[in-house]
Amino acid sequence: MKNTYSDLIDQSYYFPQEGFDIRNNYLTFHGISIKYLIEKYGTPFRLWYLPRIAEQIKKARNLFKLAFRRHGYQGNYHYCYCTKCCHFSHVITAALNEDVQLETSSSFDIDLIWKLYDQDKLDKSTILIHNGYKTEGYLRKIIDLQKEGFDNSVVILDSAHELDRLLEAGKDLGKKIKIGLRMAVEEEPKSSYYTSRLGIPAREILDFCKSKIIDNELVELKMLHFFVDSGIKDNLYYWGEFQKALKLFVELKRLSPSLGAINLGGGFPIRNNLGFSYNYEGMINEIISNVKQVCVAEGIDDPDIFTEFGKYTVGESGAIIFSVLEQKQQNDAELWYIIDNSLMNTIPDAWSIFEKFILLPVNKWKNEYARVNIGGISCDHSDYYNSEDLNQQIHLPKFSSDEKEPLYIGFFHTGAYQDSISGYGGIKHCLIPSPKHIIIDRDETGNFVDRVYRNEQTIEDMLSILGYDQGIVDTVS
Repeated sequence: MKNTYSDLIDQSYYFPQEGFDIRNNYLTFHGISIKYLIEKYGTPFRLWYLPRIAEQIKKARNLFKLAFRRHGYQGNYHYCYCTKCCHFSHVITAALNEDVQLETSSSFDIDLIWKLYDQDKLDKSTILIHNGYKTEGYLRKIIDLQKEGFDNSVVILDSAHELDRLLEAGKDLGKKIKIGLRMAVEEEPKSSYYTSRLGIPAREILDFCKSKIIDNELVELKMLHFFVDSGIKDNLYYWGEFQKALKLFVELKRLSPSLGAINLGGGFPIRNNLGFSYNYEGMINEIISNVKQVCVAEGIDDPDIFTEFGKYTVGESGAIIFSVLEQKQQNDAELWYIIDNSLMNTIPDAWSIFEKFILLPVNKWKNEYARVNIGGISCDHSDYYNSEDLNQQIHLPKFSSDEKEPLYIGFFHTGAYQDSISGYGGIKHCLIPSPKHIIIDRDETGNFVDRVYRNEQTIEDMLSILGYDQGIVDTVS
């Protein structure tokens, strides 16, 4: 019976596959030697493979282009990147290099927009979709953008109450404010609540539009925003909510001819296991087919289609590499591999919402495999990986303590949300530092170029944040 780790993978999946291969018994990621990176930088480290961002954007654009051509669709397609998914400059710059539009979620995102503008990474023609709850500061900054000539800035109203506050903030603007309406969707049956807290209930939108928007000379309705939190999936729930949104779009279009866009919030899934399968082309084709059929039946123009892809854009560009420091046999059935950082800190989605990532060893593929648990070095009971088919035990190569080279493992496709949620560069559980960040790109000749974006967080950094180099701060009553 074959029982090496390599045999296990060969028997379970098609391998090699896109992004993953074995070279000289070591794992490669998009052709990059992880062994080389480990020898150069040590572990742990977070890896960003920037060319993957462009690949994902081009893939989606091409598929929408094909669907438009197939159905004779006359609207335009706009690819938006959600800044909240990953705010790092190198990530957003890689997306902007592909001429994407941007979606913002808070007032602080507007400061980021100004930074990008000052650095000539975007211009005033960029379409900006402003989502999220609109605080007074957020509205004020949006209006400031519009005063400075960002004329493609669209404010998505998350509640009916935001309109009055928006008009107050923009009373001296001197031109119409472009707005969108976010439709509150019914949540999936397994959800803890029935209707999303985000957006305006569909039953209220028409009356709101009639009473507050149609004859309002200060605003111009441009977009219906439709967002399903679980993403674009081929299931009854998604298509049911999608049809509700199409019906509402038609009714709003009758009231307000300026309405010309549907925003399909909620993104495509990314590969989170080696057996992942998703028909991107089929889903896009079905979406465009449905919209086209409704427009023909109702005699209205094909609307522009906006998508807000965050995780899909950047998720598959990321990876984090660890060393196994020790193996602990705690009882007859449970073998623990202890890694050189905290899983709670570095991939919080796996710990908090049981998100799955592709987990593979970097080396020792010819060793026999065993069922193991992976634990971090923090003192917290919950600091373990628990998302492999909802079972915390997974399969990895065995190794003995007298082997010179430790076992290295990687969690792949971790580029979305993990650093935002864990608070990159801040204070982590047990003062375990944020690992170094390595950026991989290609030069003009197509060769790989690697560099350190930031070294591992130092204890001095963390103590400074905690106030140990500032003395006692007097409180003000």
